[in-house]
Amino acid sequence: MNWQKDHNPAPCERVFLADPKDSGSGYAVIAAPGGGAHYLLVPTRTMAGIDSSELLDLDAPNYFAEAWRARGLLGEFVGHDVPRTAVGLVVGIARSRAQDQFHIHIECLQQDAFEALRVSADRIVDVWSPVIIAGSTYQARRIVADSLDASNLFELLGTLNPDARHHMSNYTLIVVGMQFKSGPGFVVLTGAGPSGEILLDSTCAVAGGGG
Repeated sequence: MNWQKDHNPAPCERVFLADPKDSGSGYAVIAAPGGGAHYLLVPTRTMAGIDSSELLDLDAPNYFAEAWRARGLLGEFVGHDVPRTAVGLVVGIARSRAQDQFHIHIECLQQDAFEALRVSADRIVDVWSPVIIAGSTYQARRIVADSLDASNLFELLGTLNPDARHHMSNYTLIVVGMQFKSGPGFVVLTGAGPSGEILLDSTCAVAGGGG
């Protein structure tokens, strides 16, 4: 790994290792293979997906918090800051993933998803409740905080119902930045289908990106 040898993240955008001697102790952020304003946060240890028990390890990195911190790459791609309300982080349903390694998508929202969340934001509360986004029903709840540092979203998903707790790979997990009347925060969406990637847009058109 270039990071360990030369402290150079290439070909990744960013690399973080909690233990510089342990290549499996952190994560990398890479440009998605399809191009565009689309990045993936990938743990440097092998983890099959959202069902990986390692995600609940007390010493595991907070991958969603780190993915949120990496959202500035979207602004670098489109040439200006992207507002927090336009950014979505997604872990897809296991049956829809193309690779057998846990990863988080970092992209902008589709315009219709952005508008639906803006309209619904003040009705989303601190317990799971249904919301329709872009024609699909998800379970939603809010987090009021500027960052995700204090939130374990995998534990939060486990509170949805017994099936989610024991079969997390059947569920997608979506986190969207929000600006509530009470301050900055997030909306967390989940469901057993469709997979959350359909709410994302690698052109970042919602924030003025190119086609």
